[in-house]
Amino acid sequence: MKYMLLIYQNAAAREAIMADLDSVMAEVDDIMKELTERGEWVGGEGLAISGARTVKVRDGVPAITDGPFLEAKEFLAGYCVIDVDGIDRATEIAARWPDARYCAMEIQPIISEQEA
Repeated sequence: MKYMLLIYQNAAAREAIMADLDSVMAEVDDIMKELTERGEWVGGEGLAISGARTVKVRDGVPAITDGPFLEAKEFLAGYCVIDVDGIDRATEIAARWPDARYCAMEIQPIISEQEA
């Protein structure tokens, strides 16, 4: 089953990660290598904070808001897609991801075309 691991950060988490970036990235590289070798890694990317927008349409009228910004309580900083046996394995991987120590990781099952 495929899962999306959503990586959340906030300003304090981002500062802590940046202060220890080499160590954090080495840890991420190790996890990604393991997942690739096991055939569980599908993909993932970090997300740019600047240039983001939120669009809400109410009564046919779009309302566009810039952001999120680093000052936000939490923001989506990236994602990973994994293909694993179940939610327990996805949880194990999310718990090992460095961002889980600094802020939060959310696990969402991906609905396949067969399940829709």
